[in-house]
Amino acid sequence: MQKNKQLCTAIMTVGMLLMTACGSSSDEAGAIQNSNINSSNEVTTEEENNNDRVETDIQDNNEPNEKEDTSTSEPAEVEEEATTSLKEKYLQQLDDTKKEAEELEATDSSTYALKKVENDRWELWDELLNEIYGVLEEQLPAEEMSQLREEQRNWIKFRDDSALEASLKFKGGTQEHLEYVVVLANLTEKRCYELVKDFMK
Repeated sequence: MQKNKQLCTAIMTVGMLLMTACGSSSDEAGAIQNSNINSSNEVTTEEENNNDRVETDIQDNNEPNEKEDTSTSEPAEVEEEATTSLKEKYLQQLDDTKKEAEELEATDSSTYALKKVENDRWELWDELLNEIYGVLEEQLPAEEMSQLREEQRNWIKFRDDSALEASLKFKGGTQEHLEYVVVLANLTEKRCYELVKDFMK
């Protein structure tokens, strides 16, 4: 009986020891697990902090530097154009074209060379006339433009008739065509000045 009692006590003691050992192990495991969770949280928090720093750096780089001049100053030419009216611009262009036309020279004294110079001169003025007319179409009110259109048709007829009449003085001669083109160029130059001075704003 005494032996049974001692055996029971021994078994209980061993059982208690085992339970204590198991409880301690599970506490240690729990502590280790908690430690891992905390470490994981620390890593995550550190990663988040690093990400925040990177985002802040990116934002800082995207913001304009206070020392940099971010204002876009327009070139002086654009400002000058804004203060210059179309009329002034085209008056200057007329003078430039006149100078260019006067600088045209024949390669020799033949009628063919002279005709080429006058033809080039007429083309310069005719091209500018068409440009001026296009600007006026945009500038003028519909009723005023309608009157100008009619006036321009009459002017073209006058120009062609005048050139033909002048050329007939040299009918059949080498000067006939030359005179025709000379008159076309002169009248077209004059008309360019009239349109700019009288109609352009």
